[in-house]
Amino acid sequence: MAGGAFVDPETAKRAQHYEYNITRAFILSCMIGAIGGSLFGYDLGVSGGVTSMDDFLVRFFPKVYKRKLAYKNETDYCKYDNQVLTLFTSSLYFAGLVSTFAASYVTRQRGRKASIICGSISFLLGAIVNAAAQNIAMLIIGRILLGVGIGFGNQAVPLYLSETAPPKIRGAVNQLFQLTTCLGIMVANLVNYFTEKLHPWGWRLSLGLAAVPAILMFIGGVFLPETPNSLVEQGRMEEGRRNLERIRGTKNVDAEFADLIDASNAARAVKHPFRNLLERRNRPQFVIGALGIPAFQQLTGMNSILFYAPVIFQSLGFGNGASLYSSLITSSILVLATLVSMYLVDRLGRRFFFLEASAQMILSMVVVVIILALKFGHGVVLAKGYAVTLVIAICTFVAAYGWSWGPLGWLVPSELFPLEMRSAGQSVVVSVNLFFTAAVAQFFLVSLCHLKYGIFILFGGLILTMATFIFFLLPETKQVPIEEIYLLFQKHPIWGKVVGTADEKPDAN
Repeated sequence: MAGGAFVDPETAKRAQHYEYNITRAFILSCMIGAIGGSLFGYDLGVSGGVTSMDDFLVRFFPKVYKRKLAYKNETDYCKYDNQVLTLFTSSLYFAGLVSTFAASYVTRQRGRKASIICGSISFLLGAIVNAAAQNIAMLIIGRILLGVGIGFGNQAVPLYLSETAPPKIRGAVNQLFQLTTCLGIMVANLVNYFTEKLHPWGWRLSLGLAAVPAILMFIGGVFLPETPNSLVEQGRMEEGRRNLERIRGTKNVDAEFADLIDASNAARAVKHPFRNLLERRNRPQFVIGALGIPAFQQLTGMNSILFYAPVIFQSLGFGNGASLYSSLITSSILVLATLVSMYLVDRLGRRFFFLEASAQMILSMVVVVIILALKFGHGVVLAKGYAVTLVIAICTFVAAYGWSWGPLGWLVPSELFPLEMRSAGQSVVVSVNLFFTAAVAQFFLVSLCHLKYGIFILFGGLILTMATFIFFLLPETKQVPIEEIYLLFQKHPIWGKVVGTADEKPDAN
């Protein structure tokens, strides 16, 4: 049923018989599961702040520090251009890219809970190594351990939230991952704001505090109930039904449990889930969910702003404290925007937010490019009026991303894949996401140095491409049961020609 090859006419109608209540068990499961986003968020926020701290640069990157002091004698765009410095950030994401394939096996065979626990342990070890780092090698090793934790956490947590949530509120529940990611970014900026004043060990505290969400995620993971989908997939039917009844708060779960069993039977028939991703009937999920959306999420340029917001604001002449304060403002806006998305995504739909935000982000980029082209990069501090306008444009961009590509970049892929390839599909999602995250992190500063404001023109063009991709290829998935998403592609004017329409299968009507 989940794969869309054969459809029982009754199965397509089961969703209207789903029943659920908002139970204490459901709320606790969502809260604990969503902590995984804070790991990703804290690292996104803390990395850029630490790499702008003088004590950190003096100890590990003295050449960058000397260039920073020679502010007016250097091209402002190139002040932080150092490939080893950016490797400190990007090494985590390359490690996450590789580890997500191991996470796929653990997630499918041992459950979502096992991957969450593995990720928390690796992230905790990485935080300890980074806080105690004596040389660049220790920094990179710590980052790799953090990356393995990210690979496991980002693989399992979005799946856990999507499978736990009732269809009518799945969008809001899944976005808890993005919300905690944003909260992690905001907390990291707060931490950096205060630790920057603690000489010479403040950077160690910033990196070491990554252990806090890792510990919370581990403790929560131990007590976390496994998703009914995963238990059924493992053949633990009675336990799966009990968990479903507990999470939904009702004994009347026959319709939903029947869908889970059908999806599980289809999953067992698939011996090679990664190969199954390439089959024609799964082409829409592969192109949209596994490749397009996770790549585009990073190519918006948003993570470049998050990674290097303190660096960017320092280059604009804001100074150390002001740059971190400005970064705190942008991360707070990101949190508020995510809350807006959580409230409205299951009302207005995924497509609305993708398309509206794309227009808003392009306009923001236009303002950024005009100011940078006319007033920046001449060895002088940007005038206050222009600097404030630039920050407002960046905040407008951040808000648009915060209610669109940020949360929906995780939500939409996690709900597109049928059960038999959900874990494999999520591995590709995470690996593609982390590949482009690492690539942008590694090459953004050197691109900023050589392309100058042209890098933001490039991002604007990419956003226009993304909006076109969404407009023509993504069907609306709001309030559609996760095991019946594939029916949307059968009825889609473009994808229906690829996978075959529902009309070609009389029993699907």
